[in-house]
Amino acid sequence: MDKSFECPLPDPEQDKILLGHGGGGQLTHELLHDDILPRIGSPLNNHDGAGISIGSTRYYFTTDSYVVSPWRFPGGDIGKLAVYGTVNDLAMCGAEAKALSIAFILEEGFSRAAFREILSSMQYAAAECRLDIVTGDTKVVERGKGDGIYVNSTGVGESRLTTAIDHTRVEPGDQIIVSGDIGRHGLTIMATREGLSFESELQSDCKSLWPEVSSLLARDIGIHFLRDLTRGGLATALVDIAEESGYDIAVTEELIPISAEVRGACELLGLDALTAACEGRFVAIVPAREASRTLECLGDAASVIGEVQNKKQKTLRLKTATGIFRRLHRLQGELLPRIC
Repeated sequence: MDKSFECPLPDPEQDKILLGHGGGGQLTHELLHDDILPRIGSPLNNHDGAGISIGSTRYYFTTDSYVVSPWRFPGGDIGKLAVYGTVNDLAMCGAEAKALSIAFILEEGFSRAAFREILSSMQYAAAECRLDIVTGDTKVVERGKGDGIYVNSTGVGESRLTTAIDHTRVEPGDQIIVSGDIGRHGLTIMATREGLSFESELQSDCKSLWPEVSSLLARDIGIHFLRDLTRGGLATALVDIAEESGYDIAVTEELIPISAEVRGACELLGLDALTAACEGRFVAIVPAREASRTLECLGDAASVIGEVQNKKQKTLRLKTATGIFRRLHRLQGELLPRIC
């Protein structure tokens, strides 16, 4: 009997890239801080985008690659994702996307009709976000070496903020607000792959976050920090913020919005909604005095789920339904490969 098995966690004897290194969790963190940043890092590498001042205007620059499988899913496709995802990275810096570049890696044999569908999705999303796709590139690789289509998107956005949104502004007493229910995108991708159906169809939350962020900025909400909940989900995002800010974060399980569909899918698939990706949700960290106005801006779907504590252990703790606190960690290994 073959008793061999494959573990998504690293074997210290093997210095190789694993799927988990692209999952947005602990392995991604290690790859970034152990290998990438020491060699090609910059002082600007501290948020979802790098800020550059030209004259009196502050611009932000970001890039992202998209390998989602399947390329089409309920609520979106790789084309919409490539536009919205990059727009959202800029939005987390308080910047409105102005222009994108798009690059495609296509596999020989990929459907031209499918490619046109993806291009139309990009066209729609770009028009919705009122931005231009100004340049790009296309490469084709041999059959069997590209899995259909990969997309890279790079964006430039403009910020009118006089004070940058930055983790150094996070302080004890700040409220943690999530913009809506979590886990939809990751569970939608997994259910689509597995051919699962539910009474109420799961749909990705893939969308632009700029309208919500711009409403906060228009009302002069004193935002300390923003983070979209992509790879690694809510838990990984909050662990990152705790470590970057130097303060503990405590959240309450019963306050975290999770839809019945996502709960059911998690139970069926053995997954955790706290580490499942979103593509249309973010956390806002604001002073306590700004919490009610923030909720008014974001609407009924938003919820205060916790606060920053005056402790410097840099941990994330979850208060469970039984009143017990347990520590949460970054996503370990790979929960859902290729979700974005």
